[in-house]
Amino acid sequence: MELGNISKPTYGPGPEAPGSSTPGLVAMTHGFLRLVQPNALPIELINFGQSQNGFSRENIRQLLLYELGFLVCVAIGVVLIILVPLVGCCFCCCRC
Repeated sequence: MELGNISKPTYGPGPEAPGSSTPGLVAMTHGFLRLVQPNALPIELINFGQSQNGFSRENIRQLLLYELGFLVCVAIGVVLIILVPLVGCCFCCCRC
């Protein structure tokens, strides 16, 4: 079994996206994700074990601002999950 040079590893190219039979759907999904979250994750805000007190309020605010697009989508989804059955029930029961 060949291990190679452990102290200086060589890395190949990263994983490639698999070919898809629906390139239009893939393009639409990636377009939506770029629209909702256009910025890269601010890695410097996440401190993995460097301090014992956890996240500061400023870091939490910046992370929530980073996730704002997804939070808006979740809020719209929750409203629609509650609102659509309620309106449907009113139309079925009341038949005004």
